[in-house]
Amino acid sequence: MILEKINNPNDIKKIPPSEYATLAGEIRKFLIESVSKTGGHLASNLGVVELTMALHLAFNLPEDKIIWDVGHQSYTHKLLSGRKGGFNRLRKFGGMSGFPKREESEFDAFDTGHSSTSISAGLGYAAARDMEGKTYKVVSVIGDGALTGGMAYEAINNAPNIKGNFIIVLNDNNMSISQNVGGVSDVLTDLRTSDRYYDLKERVIKDLKNIPHGREITKRLKRTKDSLRKRLLPGQIMETFGVTYVGPVDGHDVNKLVRAFNYASKISGPVMVHVLTKKGKGYTPAEKSPSSFHGVAPFDIQTGEKLKTAGPSYASVFSDKICEMAKSNNRIVGITAAMPDGVGLKRFSKEYPNRYYDVGIAEQHAVTFAAGLAAGGAIPIFGVYSSFLQRAYDQIVHDVCLQNLKVIFAIDHAGLVGSDGETHQGIFDISFLTSIPGMTVLAPKNGKELTEAIDYAVNKATGPIALRYPSGPASVKLEEFNSPIEKGEAEVIYKEKDIALFALGRMVDVAANTRERLKDEGFNVTLINARFAKPIDKKLIKSLAENHKLLVTLEENVLTGGLGEHVCRYVTESETDMKVLPIALPDDYVEHGSVKILFEESGIDPETVKKRIISEYNNVSDR
Repeated sequence: MILEKINNPNDIKKIPPSEYATLAGEIRKFLIESVSKTGGHLASNLGVVELTMALHLAFNLPEDKIIWDVGHQSYTHKLLSGRKGGFNRLRKFGGMSGFPKREESEFDAFDTGHSSTSISAGLGYAAARDMEGKTYKVVSVIGDGALTGGMAYEAINNAPNIKGNFIIVLNDNNMSISQNVGGVSDVLTDLRTSDRYYDLKERVIKDLKNIPHGREITKRLKRTKDSLRKRLLPGQIMETFGVTYVGPVDGHDVNKLVRAFNYASKISGPVMVHVLTKKGKGYTPAEKSPSSFHGVAPFDIQTGEKLKTAGPSYASVFSDKICEMAKSNNRIVGITAAMPDGVGLKRFSKEYPNRYYDVGIAEQHAVTFAAGLAAGGAIPIFGVYSSFLQRAYDQIVHDVCLQNLKVIFAIDHAGLVGSDGETHQGIFDISFLTSIPGMTVLAPKNGKELTEAIDYAVNKATGPIALRYPSGPASVKLEEFNSPIEKGEAEVIYKEKDIALFALGRMVDVAANTRERLKDEGFNVTLINARFAKPIDKKLIKSLAENHKLLVTLEENVLTGGLGEHVCRYVTESETDMKVLPIALPDDYVEHGSVKILFEESGIDPETVKKRIISEYNNVSDR
C-alpha cells in the first residue's frame, strides 16, 4: 500500500505522480474505516482528499501556512502531516482533535471550528509576513457554503490591501458555476494556469514595453483580455473586489491542482483558485446524502447505518412540535443558518416551504431578519446551535431585545456537546443571554417539557425568548412532574428541608441522581427544576431560606454570568440567611471527549457534586 509510505510530514513529496490516484483511494478507505469507528466529519473530508494532497505537494509546509475554514475537513491534512497514528483516538478525550489545533501540530497554522473566518485570518498572516519581510505563502481554504457568511466578504473587501501573494482556495462542491460555464472554462483554465502561458504572457508584456507605443498596446490587450474573461468566466465578482481569479479547476485531479497552485503562487496580491469537488466522494452513501454524513456517529460501512440507535433527539422533538403547531398557526416561520438537519427544521422546510428560510451561514443576518419578521407580525423561530448564536450577540441586543420583539431562539447543542470540542461547546449562552434586558431564557428538563416550552413561547411569551436544550437523545426522566409553565416560575419536584438543589435543563437529571445519593447518606434534600435562567423565581428562592441551610444551583454553563451568580446576587441582596453553592462549569474552554467524561472532568457529575455538597453543608452546619 502506498499509504504505508506516509508516516512523517512531507512524505507525500516522495510519491511519484503516477501513484497519486491510488493514494487518494487509499486515503479515502482509511478515513471511512476510521470514522466508522470513532465518528466524526466524513463527507467534507472525502471531498477534499486530492485538494489536500495538492496543497501539501505545491507548498512548503509548515513554513507556508494553510488555514482551513471551519476545519472539519482537515483529516487528510492531519494524515499527511504525520498524525496517522492519532486517528484511533480521533475526537476522544485526550486524543486528536477533529479540527486544526496549533498546540497539536506546527502544521496547523490557525485554530478553527466556526465558519467564514479563514480569509480574515489569512489576511492577518499575510500582513504580518509582509511587515517582517518574509516570503512564506499563505493559503486560506474556504467552502462555497462558508462564503455565504458576511465575514468572508468583509475580508475579501480588504484583501487588495495585501500587496504580497495571498491565495484563497474556494472549495466549491455545489458545481453550479461549472455547469454555467462548461467546456470553454476548462480550456481557458488549462491555458491560463500553464507555466508556458504564464511565461509567454510575461515575455510579451516585457517585449511590448520596449517598442514605440508598447505600453498603450499592452493596456489595450489587457482590457480586451479582461473583457473576454469576464464574459466567459465566473470570476468577475472576485476581480471586481480586486482579487485575481483562477479556475474553475477539477478538485479531484492532483496534477491540475498543483499546476494551478504553482501559478497562483506567482501572482502578487490576493488570488482566488476556484476548485470544484464532490462532497462525500468515494463512498456511495455519503455521495447520495452528504448532509447525513457531515457529522456522523460510528456507523456500519456496508450500509451506512448508525451502529447505535437511541430515542428521539431534542431536535426531533422540536421538529415534531413546531410542525404540529404550524398547522393551526400560519404566523409561525422557521429560520436556519444552513443547518436544517442539525436543528430539526428539515421536516418543517418540506411541509411549510413558504414559511421556511435558510439564510446560509449568516447568523447575524438570521437574527435581524427574524426581528423584521416579528415586527411585521410573524412568529419567527430561529433554530441555531448555542456556539453559533454567539456570532450574533449585537443583533440580539440591538435589533431584537431593544425593540422587545417576539423572536423565539431555539438553541440546540446547549451545554457540553462532546467530541467537537472547544469551538462547539454551548457553555456561554446563559451568560450572554441573561445579560440582555428583556430576554427570557428557559431550559426544559426533558423532551416532554420542551414541547410545552415551545407552546409557551409561541402562545404566551410577549417578547424575545430563548429555549436552550442539549444535543442527543431527549431525556424521558421525571416526566410525571409536569406543572404548567409560567414566566419566571420554577417547578418543585421534591420538597424537604436543609439542602435545596436548584437545577436547570439537563442538570435536573444530575440533580435527581445526586439527591438519591445524598438521601442514601441520610440528608434531607429538596429538588427544584429551575426552568428559567431569566427571570429566576425570586419568590421561591426567598421561601427556601425558611428551612434550608444550603441552596445549590446546578447549570451546564460557565460560572461567570450564569444562573448561580444571579441566584447568589439575589440571596445577598435579599439578606436571606442561606448559603448558596453554585455548581457550574469552570471559566475555561472544554476540550473534546464524550459528554460523560467531560461531565466528570468538569466536576458536574453526580458523585462529584454530592461530595462538594456534603463538604459545604458540613461547613455551614459547623457555623
